[in-house]
Amino acid sequence: MSTAYGVTAVVLVVLAAVLIGAFGIRLSRTTSDFYVASRTVSPLWNASAIGGEYLSAASFLGIAGLILTYGADMLWLPVGWTGGYLVLLVLVSAPLRRSGAYTLPDFAEARLESMAVRRMAGVLVVLIGWLYLMPQFQSAGLVLRAITGAPEWAGGLLVAAVVAVNVMSGGMRSITFVQAFQYWLKLTALAVPLVFLLLAWRDGGAPGLSALDAATWALPLASGREYGLYSTYSLILATFLGTMGLPHVLVRFYTNPDGRAARRTTLVVLSLLGAFYLLPAVYGALGRIYVPELEGSDTVVLSLPGRLVGGVAGDLLTALVTAGAFAAFLSTSSGLTVSVAGVIGQDILKGGVRSFRAAAVVAVIVPLGLAAFARSLPVADVVGLAFAVAASSFCPLLVLGIWWRRLTPVGAMAGLFAGGGLACGAVLMTIGGGPHTGLVGALLAQPAAWTVPIAFLVMVVVSLLTPGRIPPNVARTMVRLHTPEILNLDRGDWRPRSS
Repeated sequence: MSTAYGVTAVVLVVLAAVLIGAFGIRLSRTTSDFYVASRTVSPLWNASAIGGEYLSAASFLGIAGLILTYGADMLWLPVGWTGGYLVLLVLVSAPLRRSGAYTLPDFAEARLESMAVRRMAGVLVVLIGWLYLMPQFQSAGLVLRAITGAPEWAGGLLVAAVVAVNVMSGGMRSITFVQAFQYWLKLTALAVPLVFLLLAWRDGGAPGLSALDAATWALPLASGREYGLYSTYSLILATFLGTMGLPHVLVRFYTNPDGRAARRTTLVVLSLLGAFYLLPAVYGALGRIYVPELEGSDTVVLSLPGRLVGGVAGDLLTALVTAGAFAAFLSTSSGLTVSVAGVIGQDILKGGVRSFRAAAVVAVIVPLGLAAFARSLPVADVVGLAFAVAASSFCPLLVLGIWWRRLTPVGAMAGLFAGGGLACGAVLMTIGGGPHTGLVGALLAQPAAWTVPIAFLVMVVVSLLTPGRIPPNVARTMVRLHTPEILNLDRGDWRPRSS
């Protein structure tokens, strides 16, 4: 691809993010504006913004790369990432919005009336956010190096700088506009080139898979991965249950006006994600036919337009894909930065707009450093690990906290420590000490199948053993969570009460 086209695409996406974010600055005045856009975001607008931040580098680049490498097994990734919102819709979205909290730690304290649980939840929000941010910066470096030859750290630094400026300037209200725009840009950036790719494939005689690929790559559990059945089911569990524990996704439901709007938002999100996830699988299949040498790489989406179309048209389509990739990095990083900065600003720097801005700098600097030094893994694998940690910690806390009144602070702490701690340990060993092989390697690379049941079991057992520690105001809290806003006389935002 022409370097000029690629640089132009990146510059235009960055300028659009800055200019749209600047529009949001004029509307951001209060702390509520910075944290939750004053809870005034409509379902369609909010769903577009969720799609923008949820469809990360793993969705835009990673899925196609993994499908190219492993075949049909990896189709569970888009299915799980979309299906996770159905679980979120049924179990969490409306009660969570009715809690009135700003962040997951706020919810933990409101439900369990414990500062210890709040602090533990805050630590996990920051860890999950940093784990999710790291592959965004790594992928940005990979893409910028591919189109310009720049050092790999340059792309991550560019994304981190733009995100920090937008978040510090306008907070949640500002990035809502940016992320909604970026969802539609990402959808266009994959859909338009794919039309030309399919036309080129058809004009070339519509070649199919080789006989070997048809017998292995195209069949589930036939790709030759070690412990493929375990890895597949563990991946399904992580993606289905991890969505509800992602802090940058959950904070979006605090921006809806009420619980009904939160449910409508989730329904629209399911449609938007379903439309998007039809596309990367086709890129992966075409990549297996035309660029099988890219096996194990995340660059198949960037390479196909030049390979199949070629010429100026191929360069322009590659530039469009590059623009979509940078939109993915910017939008997801923005949502993660807001969620991490919200926790750091409230729980460590004691709240306020100035604290939020300082926390935003910390939120991007740490994962930027990790991206430079951590062992490089396929971006979808790293994001999958973040889902596993979220599924092993916040999923049990939210499900039991919303639907089981006998959950105690001691039980919640024990479950967060057991499930979240074990999942974090597996992540650290996979990223820092791998690659591991055999059964141990499979258990560490896909830990959700054993860490999620442990977290639920520990929370339930310890809570049953400590019935005297049930929060005294649990009845009032449960009524608030499950009463429609139109019947709920106490409509004010929840603020921390315990000491």
